[in-house]
Amino acid sequence: MNAAQGDDLRDDLRSVVEAPPTRIVVIGGGMAGLVAARDCARPGFSVTLLEASDAFGGSVAALDVGGITVDAGAESFATRGGHVAALIEELGLSGDVVQPNPAGAWVRYGSRTVPLPKAGLLGIPSSPLASDVVAAIGWGGALRAYLDRLMPVLTIGKEKRLGTLVRKRMGAKVLDRLVAPVATGVYSAQPDDLDVDVVAPGLNNALTRLGSLSGAVGELRANAKAGSAVGGIDGGMWRLPAALASAIAEHGGVLRTGAQVVSVEPWVAPDPESAETDDTTRQGADPAQTDAAAEAADALPARWTVRLADGEELPADAVILATPAPAALALLATASPELARLSELDWPPASSVELVTLVLTDQRLSSAPRGTGVLVSDAERSDVSAKAMTHSTAKWAWLAQAVGAGRHVVRLSYGRAGTSSETAGLDDAALRALAVSDASTLLDIPLTESEVAAFARTRWTNALPYAALGEGARIAAVREAADAVEGLEVTGSWLTGTGLASVVPDARHSAERARGLRWKALTENL
Repeated sequence: MNAAQGDDLRDDLRSVVEAPPTRIVVIGGGMAGLVAARDCARPGFSVTLLEASDAFGGSVAALDVGGITVDAGAESFATRGGHVAALIEELGLSGDVVQPNPAGAWVRYGSRTVPLPKAGLLGIPSSPLASDVVAAIGWGGALRAYLDRLMPVLTIGKEKRLGTLVRKRMGAKVLDRLVAPVATGVYSAQPDDLDVDVVAPGLNNALTRLGSLSGAVGELRANAKAGSAVGGIDGGMWRLPAALASAIAEHGGVLRTGAQVVSVEPWVAPDPESAETDDTTRQGADPAQTDAAAEAADALPARWTVRLADGEELPADAVILATPAPAALALLATASPELARLSELDWPPASSVELVTLVLTDQRLSSAPRGTGVLVSDAERSDVSAKAMTHSTAKWAWLAQAVGAGRHVVRLSYGRAGTSSETAGLDDAALRALAVSDASTLLDIPLTESEVAAFARTRWTNALPYAALGEGARIAAVREAADAVEGLEVTGSWLTGTGLASVVPDARHSAERARGLRWKALTENL
């Protein structure tokens, strides 16, 4: 390299290094948006996080009920992959990670409530004749499940639907009484609608290799990392999004709530002539709007214009969409005609869940008569409307200590995919009465409303059923189309599946791709 070439290289490097920071706009302030924004703000990028509601965190939110701060949504994280643990450590919260009570959950079908067998996967037992399996489904059900060990794999073939696979291999009792309550509780979908390869990766291959479903479950469990499958944070999971928001602000990021985005459009350079106005036009103009127009005219070239509902426009070099599916698809449609076609795919409706939190004053609950909670099967007629109940103070020692002796927190979940919500038309008084009745039945303790110290209801619209059959193809279409558009990233639980263990690594990957625009600019000039 001669001296002139060296000077040119230095000039190129200087032009990139001294250029203003890449402007990244993150739309959606749930966990995916917070993680992506923090990863972009930390190295010094110019980050603006826009959230339409009045709070950050999405389904990982705080709820004040009776003077106690609890989780309004997610209360734990899956430890698989180590992604959430790594993020927690980076935020300085690793010392506050706690594990739940190992007693585990119970399951209810019809009018019976029994402990959920422990040595299983999604309710599928690895030892069909184990005593806890027999106690749960009876000897008839256990012997039918054991036939799985004798049944040739080739007569069944590879099944895509979880429900069909379990029904054929182990029978209706395992499916209805064990698998259905777990699948509904985790995925808000029926087992017949779930893709085996999504909810249990490697299960089909292990079944083919080992010759039995129970053997396949045993192998997957044996290969799983030792230790608790889930963890929590002392004080509540809501502390995680709060720490992320603080980190974004500390690194210079801008966080805005109440910021409804209506479009993401390719940036068009302002026309200097149209920006000029005569004195007559200027009379009566809002000075703030005039200044904003002047700033827009002087703005550096950008890839995108992010337009808000109030008319404000933000230039962006990269945009990360981290909103729920309906909002994301609507914004993608404004970005290009090719992306607009994604809305025409046969998207299933999102499911709604309503959570009822009760603070109860009853010493009888101190014995934790139903472990850490109860999952409810709807395969047999049940005498409760809730699909699940968590005895939160029995599950988390930190919460039991926080509420004090003689008080307990229980949380009931209502709403199943494909059915109308049992609680949609109920006012607070009716819902409170229903929750108390269901809690009494599930805990096997007669409770009255006089023992309710506090009540709260929270409605969540879940992400699209990521694990449903056919959803993988639609998600792949979104990913492929978005990848083809430079400077536009899409992330969130509707693409990854619910749970922080899935959301966090995908959001971090989106942030990495957005940050890579700077490196691309550098290499293109070399």
